[in-house]
Formats: sequence, structure tokens, C-alpha cells
Amino acid sequence: MATPLSDTPLSPSSPLKTVAVVGLGTMGTGIAEVLARAGREVIGIDVGEEQAARALAALEAATARAVRRGRLSEEERAGMLARVRTGTDLTAAADADLVIEVAPESYEIKQRILGELDGIVRPDTILATGTNALSVTRLASGSARPERVLGLHFFNPAPAMKLVEVVSSVLTAPQAVAAVTALAVELGKEPVAVGDRPGFVADGLLFGYLNQAAAMYEAKYASREDIDAAMRLGCGLPMGPLALLDLIGVDTARTVLEAMYAESRDRLHAPAPLLKQLSEAGLTGRKAGRGFYTYAAPGSATVVPDALTPAAGDTGAAGRTVRSVGVAGSGTMASGIAEVFAKAGYDVVLAARSEEKARAARARVGKSLARSVDKGRLTAEAAAQALERIVPAGSYDAFAEVDLAVEAVAEDLDVKRQLFAALDKVCKPGAVLATTTSSLPVVACARATSRPQDVIGMHFFNPAPAMKLVEVVRTVLTADDVHATVREVCGRIGKHAVDCGDRAGFIVNALLFPYLNNAVKMVQEHYASLDDIDAAMKLGGGYPMGPFELLDVVGLDVSLAIEKVLHREFREPGLAPAPLLEHLVAAGCLGRKTGRGFREYARR
Repeated sequence: MATPLSDTPLSPSSPLKTVAVVGLGTMGTGIAEVLARAGREVIGIDVGEEQAARALAALEAATARAVRRGRLSEEERAGMLARVRTGTDLTAAADADLVIEVAPESYEIKQRILGELDGIVRPDTILATGTNALSVTRLASGSARPERVLGLHFFNPAPAMKLVEVVSSVLTAPQAVAAVTALAVELGKEPVAVGDRPGFVADGLLFGYLNQAAAMYEAKYASREDIDAAMRLGCGLPMGPLALLDLIGVDTARTVLEAMYAESRDRLHAPAPLLKQLSEAGLTGRKAGRGFYTYAAPGSATVVPDALTPAAGDTGAAGRTVRSVGVAGSGTMASGIAEVFAKAGYDVVLAARSEEKARAARARVGKSLARSVDKGRLTAEAAAQALERIVPAGSYDAFAEVDLAVEAVAEDLDVKRQLFAALDKVCKPGAVLATTTSSLPVVACARATSRPQDVIGMHFFNPAPAMKLVEVVRTVLTADDVHATVREVCGRIGKHAVDCGDRAGFIVNALLFPYLNNAVKMVQEHYASLDDIDAAMKLGGGYPMGPFELLDVVGLDVSLAIEKVLHREFREPGLAPAPLLEHLVAAGCLGRKTGRGFREYARR
């Protein structure tokens, strides 16, 4: 009979001095390194002697690198390595205060390990599973001591990633959670307490996003290179979703998604068929040398060209000549786009509904250029020349001779249609007409003209001078040379163009906003707090901002409008905006611009 936890109390400062790690793959080895660095006695256990030897060799190599970089002394390295011993039998864990299993994601394997450990370890030993997909409750229920079983989810690479999710089941005793949380802090990690559901916080949000990226690629909506570049450059993510799937392992992603779908029955979690096809073909990503991309060798991070790699400089049709550009609008986006073109040497007509608004927009460009000069990014002479190239106008009649007209007015389809009808009358034959819409149908703007073949989407990201990405959106009516023209212009203004079709959200918003919506649902369901979710995505996913920080910056009203467009277009129940988001918008809590959104802000 298991000793009740209350009979062997563990205070939050309990050191858990000896820790066994079962499973010495990449994650297990990384966890062992983290523990040894923090002064713990580590028992590494793996069924194969060869794997145990590889783990030791990896630890020796990692610590040697740390010495070379001045992060560790030779004496500290020797002490650290002396604290690690390995074995191939679970009985080696007999004296451990904590056992962390990092075995393959299989109920059968993990339950067998936990069951065997029941008869080996002390009654007060805590058993932690490193699963990121399976039910901790189900794993604990098969143990003789379910109150001492919990989840301890590290992120890869464990030595570098700060986040650790501490996962409680309904059976887990609070003292066990406190002890493991205290250990995580002592390891230099930032623990986040979460309940037991597949994916927990970070993976629960991350894998839905990865799945939608795989489905987008499978549908041939955009190339793998463009999907990955769009999310890196448009959202500041460290890796694109398809490259990340290759790093995680396509088979692992499929397992996590199947577990998530089994619980949620949300079709957005149903693994994209392509994930199954790649998994069953053995094309599981970097570890296999091939997944979404092809790698120099199994385990290599170096991508090599394959049959799907686009040819360099292959733009197809010849483009039209663009010497002058018209920018319609007077807001932040319009002035930013005007600045981008002017700095690249184009003559720019910046037109608004009045001369006063146009001059104010040009003045905003002047201030932005001055800041660039102050920061040493631009010479005073270059800034003056750029500003000189911008001519303000109070009427779109000034676009009569421009070669490219870019609208950056309000995100309202009626407003945009009226503007395109006006541009159709004013602009010369052969001028390219571009819309910067982020969510509205480009073809609707095109149909407002008598020359739909000349209309294309050119979606800049805010702030336009800083953000490198432009989504180039072709409609079914867009001419090849118009597409080629915009691609060429993007290169000349220093932007990275990605191609996509004319459907709601294009690439970035179609992948970003369902992720944000799912984060809102987590809070709405009281699964985790705003702070924990934001921390999880920044520390565990490498996101520059947490989802709630980002929502408050974007504006909750803007976010809700985009989510409604996505839901209306794709008709997926899982894309329906979270009621909490709708309630906040109805209450006028729109984010930073109103002083209150998901958080409160000081009024300026």
C-alpha cells in the first residue's frame, strides 16, 4: 500500500537531490544536463547501453563547449559529469527522490514504466511524466501512487528553453506539485502550472497552428518556403511552421494532434492527411533527413535543394515599368508605405481626401525619417532626399501619371470599392492598382474597375518601414505581368514577397488569428491565466509577444473583425470567435488604444 503523501510531507523548498531520468534521447539527455548543472545527482536510464553511452558522450561534448565559451570552469565540468551515472535497468532509480520518464509517446510504454517503478522506488518518490500529448490522469490511474504522479513538460532543447509546464491531474497531491515547482525554479526555469489536457498550454496552442500550416501547404495554397517566410517575417517567429514540424518530428506532431482531437473533437486539431502520409512513408523530418524539406543527412539542420525548391530569380512573365507610385490614404500604414517607396528612390504622390490630411501624412514620414537619422540608420542627406520625393495631394486626380497605385485606406469594403472605381477613372492605362487589405477579398476591389486584370493585393505589415514581409495576393483575374511587376517592385524596396491566393486571411492572418482565438478560449474556460499563457508562448515557443499582449496591441475590435471574416469564409466551427473576445469588444475594451483590453494600461 502506498504511503499517503501527507505522511511524508515535502515543503516547497525540498531539494529533491537525486533525480532519475528514464529515456536518454535528445530530451532526456538535455534534462539530465540541466539537473547536473544545478547540482543534482542524476541517474540516467535507458533500455539500450548504446543509447546510454551516446547520452554520456553528448553531455561530455556539451560541457566541453560550455568550458570553451567560458560558461563553465574545468572544475565545475568535472563535478557535473561526476554527478551523472547511467544504467539500463529501472532498479537504478531505487534511491531517487524524483523520477522523470521521457519515453516514447505511448500509453503502453509509459504505463509499463510507471508500473514497474511502483515496485522499485520509495513510497515518497515523485513520478513525473514528460509527455506533451498523453493524459497525465490516465497514466496516473494505472499507478499504485496516483497522488505522486504528475506531468513535467520540458521544451527542446531543455538546457536553453526556460519554460517548464507542471501538469496536475485531479489525483495529484498539492505537495508534489509544490516540490517539483520549487525544483524547476532552482533549475533556472520558469514553471507554469496547468491542468491535464492534451498539449497543455504551449503545445495546445502551437500544434493547432502547425496543423493549419500543414493543411495550407497540402491544399497548395502557398509554397512551403512562402508559408515559413510569412510567419517568420510577418510575426517575428524564430522558425516557420513547416520547418518547425520537421524539427519536432512529423510523427510526433501527428501523435499530439490525434490526442488533442480525441479530446476536443475540433476539426482544426484533426491531423492534416499529409502528416499521416509523411509519417507512414518515414519522412518524419530532420531526424529522417527528409520531411517537408530535404536535409543534408539524417539529424542535420542543413536544408538542401530538392525537386520542390523554387528556382532562384524565376519570376515567369516580364513585368511593367514602375518609376512613380501613388499611395492613397493618410493613416500610419499609408505614410509608412510612402516612406518605403521614397527611400527606395521612387517618386511618390501621397494623396488623401484633403490637402491638409495629405500634408499631415507627409509630416509623419518626415518625423519617421528623422528618427532613422538619430539612430544612425540613415544619413541626413538621404532622409532629406526621400522626403523631397513625396508630393502630398488632396485629390486622387494626382495619380494620373503614376505607374503603381497602392491604396491604404480604411478596412471597409465599400470604401475600398469606391476608391478603386475612382482610380479606374484617374489612372492611366497599364497602371498597376494594388490594395493593402489584410482580410477583404481583393477580387471585390478588382470588380469595381473596368480593368480587373491590373488589380492585385500588396499586403504590407505594420510598421511598413520596419517589417520585411509583403503578401502578394493574386486573384483569378490578375494578369501574369502585373504579378511579376509587384514581385520585382518588392525586391527593389527591400521587401520579401510571398505569393498567395485571394482568400480570407491570406497566409499570416489565416494562421495567426485562430491561434489567438484559441488562447482566448483557454482563458474563457479557466484553463490557464493570461500571464501563464503569455509566458508559455514566449518561453516555450519563442514568440516575441504572448497572445494577449499581441491582441491588445493589434486591437480587440480589429482581431474580432478578422476572426469573423475567417469564420465566414471557411465555415469551421472551431474558427468561431471566442465569446469572451466579443464581450470585451462590446464593452469598449479594445486594447492599448482604449487603455483596457485583456489588461489595463496607463492612459497617455
